[in-house]
Amino acid sequence: MLKNKIQILSTGPVAEELIKEAAENYIIIDEISFITTEDIDDIAIEKKIRELSNQKITVVFTSTNAVNAVARFISKQPGWKIFCIGSTTKTLVKKFFGEGAVAEFAENAESLSKLILQNSSIQNITFFCGDKRRDELPGNLNKGGIVVDEIVVYKTIETPTVLTKQYDGILFFSPSAVQSFFSKNSINKNAKIFVIGSTTANAVKLFSQQPVIIAETPGKKNLVNLAINHFSKSNII
Repeated sequence: MLKNKIQILSTGPVAEELIKEAAENYIIIDEISFITTEDIDDIAIEKKIRELSNQKITVVFTSTNAVNAVARFISKQPGWKIFCIGSTTKTLVKKFFGEGAVAEFAENAESLSKLILQNSSIQNITFFCGDKRRDELPGNLNKGGIVVDEIVVYKTIETPTVLTKQYDGILFFSPSAVQSFFSKNSINKNAKIFVIGSTTANAVKLFSQQPVIIAETPGKKNLVNLAINHFSKSNII
């Protein structure tokens, strides 16, 4: 007898290889993006980034969106000391800014701020971010006496969609996607909720009292694999 197929909604795009891996485990993943990002095209921002590319500064990236938004204005590798969050962001930083550009990286804002604060030589950082960035990182650095120059290089746009089917599991990758999702939908009480990080988990709890399963390690691949493993063990024959 064939296994029942599990239906999962991913509220953001995931790699095709992960969708295939899920299908091999009788799990169907539908992708519906509840947010999109857009680089900010502003002459003043472009000028500032180009000027900073000629300076030796300490830079922070917390997303690949910020890396891509900045890299398009830089023609040569700057002499930046870069701190970043997540292995995917780190890989992209190395691609655009050189293998030796990454000073440190961590899996969340709390850990990264501690690494930065441990370096007594750092008094100022430039934080390239989106318009809906979280408060943890700049807040911790400011409390530690570090001046944070925030440069907003992209914006996040909610793209809510009304669901027409029920899902066994839902994947959330950011608080913004959570907000967008719940602006038009609710969650079936039997559905499992999977999230990246405690910040996204806390966003879900504002809208739902259902238990939230948090990926121990950030990253879309880790979250998808967490859901695959969960349903592979519980799938009914």
